[in-house]
Amino acid sequence: MGDILDIIMKDAESKGIKQFSRIDLIVGELSNAMPDALTMAFEIYKEQNAQLFTKDASLHIQFEEAMSECIFCKTVYKPDFKISICPSCHMPSGKLISGETFQVLSYEGE
Repeated sequence: MGDILDIIMKDAESKGIKQFSRIDLIVGELSNAMPDALTMAFEIYKEQNAQLFTKDASLHIQFEEAMSECIFCKTVYKPDFKISICPSCHMPSGKLISGETFQVLSYEGE
């Protein structure tokens, strides 16, 4: 969470924003980021750095479901892992098309 806030603070500084009121993230199912851990880290960081946040500052996480597409038969399916076997042709040919994203969508502040 600290790295995310560092990125946001650098951008906010160029816009004259001193305090954050809302941060929106997108977190993919296979991104290795855990939404619950991010939420807990945000609350801890907010307590320890009160000057950076408005009183009611919040973190919003949009979850991105993992989806793969078979490069052979073009079946789109939900994989269990980044490398997966197509449920239609049973080839290890799944190309991940969503679910790896971990990024800041937006932030608001004063």
